[in-house]
Amino acid sequence: MSDRLVSPKMSEEEQAIEGSLRPRSLAEYIGQEKIKDNLSILLEAARRRNESVDHVLLYGPPGLGKTTLCNIIAVEMGVNLRTTSGPAIEHAGDLASILTALQSGEVLFIDEIHRLSRAVEERLYSAMEDFALDVMIGKGQSARALRLSLPPFTVVGATTRVGSLTAPLRDRFGAIYRMEYYETAALKQILTRSARILKVPANEEGIEEIAGRARGTPRIVNRLLKRVRDYAQVRADGIITREVAQAALDALEVDHIGLDQTDRNLLLTIIQKFDGGPVGLDTLAASTSEDSETIEDVYEPYLLQLGFIARTPRGRITTRLAYKHLGLDAPQGGNGLGPGLWQSVTPEKGDGGAV
Repeated sequence: MSDRLVSPKMSEEEQAIEGSLRPRSLAEYIGQEKIKDNLSILLEAARRRNESVDHVLLYGPPGLGKTTLCNIIAVEMGVNLRTTSGPAIEHAGDLASILTALQSGEVLFIDEIHRLSRAVEERLYSAMEDFALDVMIGKGQSARALRLSLPPFTVVGATTRVGSLTAPLRDRFGAIYRMEYYETAALKQILTRSARILKVPANEEGIEEIAGRARGTPRIVNRLLKRVRDYAQVRADGIITREVAQAALDALEVDHIGLDQTDRNLLLTIIQKFDGGPVGLDTLAASTSEDSETIEDVYEPYLLQLGFIARTPRGRITTRLAYKHLGLDAPQGGNGLGPGLWQSVTPEKGDGGAV
């Protein structure tokens, strides 16, 4: 939900300001050190061979910097960036128009690449692998296939659901990187940089307080900074201190680990309506009046990271940590994984989950 203060998704109003805060090079990019190291080698090798970069897939929860990294790839290679998304490419003809307009070495960024239709995806295979595009000329019995050569280019795909990608599409990416939640230390560096750009006075304790409530997500940390800045200007002397940050974020109902009322309602629904679980995703969505995809892509990743919920073959369950955070008593005789269920529960592996 883009109207949530701690939503990792970006609203349209944020795009202009967000752009001014984004780093322009790998040297400026903070965090994701393993990805940065591997990506720097990939880019330098392509530059030395005077080739386009191999296709890159970035996956992980929203707000962690996938789009920013894509922009950096284009800048580091000195080429133009073309941006689109899976839902925007409705037909194979749309893809053909995009691909035939690409210049040599350019980067094509496809956000939400897991939402490409099957017809579009199959047309993309030969383009990525052979830099060729198969088109049909004519109709009926007189129709014939024509193969158009494309200049070398780089596809950078971004997805929050790597498990939804088909194997043939995933295999065409030469470099696949998983974006991880940021450590507090990295978020503090991002905050310090953003505060300097926005000319917001803040001391180290104030920066630390905001970073601790940002859910490990740069997009959220910048949003919280702007809201705390407003509070400091109206209710304090304009300087962000720990006390000012605490008061501002408490007023906005963002607790000390970054959970808001929506997160707490989700946990309480599982606990109070379903005895701690297990509960299927669709049932949980109906009970909370939320879209199941929103729960899976936006709400769950951070709660899973905290260990507050778990995905099991039978559905979602709350853990003892969630009960403790909410100030509730966990069920007796279990492990906080729902009454009497913990002994038989084996959390699912991978990015999937029970529905």
